[in-house]
Amino acid sequence: MPSSARFLMCPPEYYGIEYEINPWMDRRQPADQQQANAQWQALHQLLLDTGASIALAEPQKGLPDLVFSANAALVYQQRAILSHFLHEQRQAEQPYWECCLTDLGFEVDPAPTGMSFEGAGDALFCGKTLFAGYRIRSDALGHQTIAADLGIPLIPLELIDDYYYHLDTCFCPLNANQAIYFPPAFDPYGRQVLSQTIDDLIAVDAEEAGRFACNAVVVGKTVITNSGCPQLHEALAGRGYEPQETDLSEFVKAGGSAKCLTLRLDGEEAADW
Repeated sequence: MPSSARFLMCPPEYYGIEYEINPWMDRRQPADQQQANAQWQALHQLLLDTGASIALAEPQKGLPDLVFSANAALVYQQRAILSHFLHEQRQAEQPYWECCLTDLGFEVDPAPTGMSFEGAGDALFCGKTLFAGYRIRSDALGHQTIAADLGIPLIPLELIDDYYYHLDTCFCPLNANQAIYFPPAFDPYGRQVLSQTIDDLIAVDAEEAGRFACNAVVVGKTVITNSGCPQLHEALAGRGYEPQETDLSEFVKAGGSAKCLTLRLDGEEAADW
């Protein structure tokens, strides 16, 4: 039976390490275009195998990070809150994503004026609540404005490690009561809030966090991660999930992995709306 999951992805035709806006990026270690394409195609096929449907955005020359479609917007029902990127290098993506999401039938709203907001990279639903990462790429006040406009509860989480600059690099809701996370990416208050609001938190260690274990795509009981996360996969299997790995090392070079390469158009798997 086909899954109801819907994703937006962008092929990596123009992907590359052309600038450095996070600690993972190093122009001296460029991405291998052929390998990147093969890795992206493998992820794309794994998602199709779950029964999900995938809309494809057209790659644009000069926008190497367009492949990371999770950053395009926050999707809530038929609304898409468009990102406003902190770094100038990515701001040219904004009008493209606006057109793309409009063509897909969404009501597209701009990010709050004067605020940095990086879409589903920093805003993830767990149940009815929006968990929002702030300080490194997105502004806390912007999240508050968006949540108030949508009429949804919000839990802001301060990110304190530049290597885990987006919430989706260190936190992945599995359902309304379970999530994967990397504790050192959060301040003590954030760790306390997570432990008090989510019944089952699966902590990953530093080595697997560095393999982007938390940057997973969830479709039902299938959880897709980058390769090299055996402890997380064991923990997931013990909870009834079906973890799958696929090599995404060329995208880790830019600070992204499976989740970054996908925007869920029907809400995150854990969303309760």
